[in-house]
Amino acid sequence: MHHSHNKGKLSYLESPERRKEFSPEQLLNMIPVKETDSMLDFGAGTGYFSIPAAKRIKGKVYALDIDATMLEIINEKALEEQLSNIVSVQGSMEALCLPEGSIDIIIASLVLHEIQPLAPLLRQMKKVLKKEGYLICLELVPKGSSKKAPRITMEGMEQELKEAGFQITEKFFPTESLYMLIAQNTN
Repeated sequence: MHHSHNKGKLSYLESPERRKEFSPEQLLNMIPVKETDSMLDFGAGTGYFSIPAAKRIKGKVYALDIDATMLEIINEKALEEQLSNIVSVQGSMEALCLPEGSIDIIIASLVLHEIQPLAPLLRQMKKVLKKEGYLICLELVPKGSSKKAPRITMEGMEQELKEAGFQITEKFFPTESLYMLIAQNTN
């Protein structure tokens, strides 16, 4: 494991700057979350979105991440907050084994740019989403031609989502370095 990388990632994922810039509560207020919804936090990390979402809904919040360490952090937080509706799943989409049309909202924050090719994953996400379900995509705006981190432009992501059969219902920049697309499974 690259522990130094992980520590850097962890400190960013949990940073007060990130929270101040665009809090999970702000995001949840922007999307039509119902109390009965079930949610998938794809690439859940430290539970930045999973924990606030689990407080807001009674349905299950699936926290999916490939990193077991991240899931341990989520489980600890869930215990502290006495949340029993978080289901931690280690692995990729395949590890979920969710029935088709079983999820209301998928949040994919700062993770889709790492997946190549993206189309098969988006099709899988569309399958587990209910009709009218939402995929919330949050990504960093690419800066110049950074070879360090793969990034995808808002237009590029929009194109990928449309090709996978999603309809973009909203798009905006919560901060100058972040863009957010709300895509709906309309068919």
